[in-house]
Order: sequence, then structure tokens, then C-alpha cells
Amino acid sequence: MDAIASVESQQGRTVRAAGRDIFVVEIGEGPPLLMLHGGGPGASGLPNFVRNVSALAERFRLIVPDMPGFGWSTKGVDRKDPFGDLATAMLALLDALGVGRTHALGNSLGGSCALRMALEAPARVDRLVLLGPGGIDTSRRPPTEGLLHLLDYYAGEGPSREKCETFLRKDLVFDGASLPDALIDARYAASLDPEVVANPPLARPKELSADLDLTLDSRLSALNNPTLVLWGVEDRVNPASGGRSLQERMPNCDLYLFSRTGHWVQWERAAEFNAATIAHLSQSTTARS
Repeated sequence: MDAIASVESQQGRTVRAAGRDIFVVEIGEGPPLLMLHGGGPGASGLPNFVRNVSALAERFRLIVPDMPGFGWSTKGVDRKDPFGDLATAMLALLDALGVGRTHALGNSLGGSCALRMALEAPARVDRLVLLGPGGIDTSRRPPTEGLLHLLDYYAGEGPSREKCETFLRKDLVFDGASLPDALIDARYAASLDPEVVANPPLARPKELSADLDLTLDSRLSALNNPTLVLWGVEDRVNPASGGRSLQERMPNCDLYLFSRTGHWVQWERAAEFNAATIAHLSQSTTARS
């Protein structure tokens, strides 16, 4: 984690985009790849992909932001349409960086953002990699216990290390013992940012909006961007059945399911994730017709 903090401080910068300050780290050379983190307590860009950036940076220009509401970026997200709000911010970030078109990779909330970016501006997004994205079939099933732990983290008595550890060890990964105490401590400390405590980026909605279920978006069936969906079979936040739901609706969607793996595929199955991502993104950049 110290090595990641060092990279952040040396290579990260704050970019003004769409009225927000967005902290972003860029590593590597090659075709651009926007990497979007999840929305759990204490989440941010580079630490989310600590086991992936070295391998991917050998092939791609990695663009790894702290999305609005998280890390060192401006706090506050439109909870009525968080996916759309974040997609707008990330497209504005690309404009500020002079990137016209990019691959997009995201897990959980970041996957929802990446998919919404492609729906809103398909010409700006080349290939997609989605890791257990949120907003899939949410109008057809009750929320999981893991998702409720995430959405209720700042509710009630507020954040605590116990709540943070429960989410990370029980809900985020299949084998909770695989997470070092230092990671738990870092995520908990980050979750205590007073601005985040005062205005959490995610909370349990009072009512479900159609904007929160991306499978209800009629544009999905016409989205030709080649897409790789990676999902842990034991995901306790977003059920793995969402992978098949996306594959049924998207014309160019490949699906990989990982056994004995939870919500954090890029951590738990890093070698396979890196290899599959590189193989998918290294193919022709022209969308299949």
C-alpha cells in the first residue's frame, strides 16, 4: 500500500472537469484504458487495482481516477442517478485529458459508470471490461446483504472499523483472510473523511429509479462495443446471475465466471484477470458488427 501511495504522490494530479476537481493517476504508454474503482467504504482509484496496474501498464496508458465522491476528488454524487452523474464526470475528464476514445474498465460502481458511458457516448468508448457491475437486474430482485452493508455503511451509528471489516472480509472477497489488516486499516481511515461522512456518495435509495437498473435501458441491445464481463460466482454484493443477464442483452458480450471468487475479481484472481483483460483489449479496436 505504501508503494501505491508513493506512485499516487509522484504521478497523480488534480484535473478540473465539469466543475469538479478529479484526482487522476496516469501510468504506462499505449492505447488509453480508463480504470474505474468500486463504491465501497474507503474506495479510491489506484489502490483498487494494486495487483493489476503493473501488468496492464506494459500495454496501455492507464487513466486511473478517484471518481467524484471518493478519494482525493470533489465529494458529492447525484444519488438519484449516480451512474449518469459519474459517467458525465468521466467523459469530462477524458475531454480535459485530450482523450477522444478509450477502453473502459470498471468494477462494481465503476462498471456501472463504464457501461453508462458507453450507452451515452458509444463513440467515446472502445472496448469494455466489466467486473461484477452494479445496476444489473436491480428492479427484479431484492438487494443482497452485501449491497445493504455497503449502502448502510454511513447510516445508523455511522462508520466503524467493525462495519468496514465486515464488508471487506465477508462481502468483498470469497476468502476474507486473504485481505491484510493494513488494507482494512487504510480503507477504514479513508472512509472517515469528514466530507464523505457528511455526504456519502452511496446510500440506500428511498425508491428505485429506472436509472438504477441498466438492464431496463433500451439502448443496451444496440450497444456493439465488444464487452468482457468478469464475475465471481460467490459475489455477495452483485449476484453473478447479472453476467448472464448482460450477455443476453448485449450483442458483443463475452462472460467469464470465476469459482471460489467474490466481488473483487481483480484482487482474488489477479493473474487470470490481467491475462483476460489484456487479451480482450489487444484485439482489433473496431467493434464487431
